Amino acid sequence: MFFQLKDAKLKMMKIETDPKKVNEVLTRGVENIYPSYKELEAAMLSGKKLRLYCGYDPSAPTLHIGHMITLRKLAQFQSLGHEVIMLIGDFTGMIGDPTDKKATRKRLTRKEVLENSKNYKKQASRVLKFNGSNPAKILYNSQWSDKLSFIKLIELASNFTVQQMIARDMFQERIKNKKPIYLHEFLYPLAQAYDSVGMNVDLEIGGRDQIFNMLCGRELIKIIKKKEKFVLGTKLLVDPAGKKMGKTEGNIINLNNKPEEIYGKIMAWSDGLIAPGFEFLTDVSMEKIKELSNDLERKKANPRDVKAKLAREIVMSCYGEKEAEKAERGFDRVFKEKKAPLKIPEIEILEKQIPLLDLLVKTKLAGSKSEAKRLVLQNGIKINGKLQKDWKETVQIKRGLILQAGKRKFIKISR
Repeated sequence: MFFQLKDAKLKMMKIETDPKKVNEVLTRGVENIYPSYKELEAAMLSGKKLRLYCGYDPSAPTLHIGHMITLRKLAQFQSLGHEVIMLIGDFTGMIGDPTDKKATRKRLTRKEVLENSKNYKKQASRVLKFNGSNPAKILYNSQWSDKLSFIKLIELASNFTVQQMIARDMFQERIKNKKPIYLHEFLYPLAQAYDSVGMNVDLEIGGRDQIFNMLCGRELIKIIKKKEKFVLGTKLLVDPAGKKMGKTEGNIINLNNKPEEIYGKIMAWSDGLIAPGFEFLTDVSMEKIKELSNDLERKKANPRDVKAKLAREIVMSCYGEKEAEKAERGFDRVFKEKKAPLKIPEIEILEKQIPLLDLLVKTKLAGSKSEAKRLVLQNGIKINGKLQKDWKETVQIKRGLILQAGKRKFIKISR
């Protein structure tokens, strides 16, 4: 066994078996449980300490709000006394999970994945506890996967069929569109499955889009360790088009975003994300969430006010009540009172005058001149509160000039 429990105190810690608390953990934000809810519930009510994990492939340097759903689920099990592992996929991250991908992922080096993951613990600590009487642990799957010989890999691969792998939707779509499927992509579910064996876990948690990979782990540990592994798939936070929040979709909220950024981005969510947001990302009771949803449906509540409560709750869970209050006041100052934020990033402009489009690119309010022009034509640019309508205009640079792009981006000239 690659992973051994060393802290004797953890073995002595009492497991919480309150049926209501167990039910809350197993139902809130949960899509599926394998082999069944009843069997996992029975294991938890028995007082057995479960060893469970969720894996995070470091394909980017930040965790995002979609990861917060599984982190919170891990934290709920942790609060009941179970042993929680946050697994960093420094091995699997080099392969690249093909799940839901219409094209092959760019492969990453070990150096790149380790660099990406260096701040994961700090970001995850907004949700998980890495100290105290029952600390969560961080492991890296290279610990066991790097040791696999070629003959061992062939032996493991013999437990799965090509038909199992190729039947997946994204592979079928690639075949239909005559796009390549590389052999290493078939091996990703096997590599993830081997994590369950390497840690000898009782339970794996992941988003519902990971169920295929997690069930491969359930099958493999059953063959090798002769034991059951539970699988819990969480629901996904999806936008109105059905796309999940994440890096690929471009609607991301990173866990290292500042409180005011998180607050503002949540306020820009569609009303359809309010109830799921409360269920997946806050501690507000399900009874209260149902009440808020009914009020919205019957138009007894203003969606903006309910969304503000959601934004406050999420920021509070990440940064605390004081920062949540500051973020709320800052948002209200800009959007209710129509004032500039109290704190605005400053940039030095040495030119005495500069074309408007060049100024927007130089201050990074626009990524290109074409984007800057589009923002002006869409009435999205203000200077000192005055709407800019002529994209050909030249701006006279003065100290203290405030530029605004859209509703939330502000820059002050410090020349």
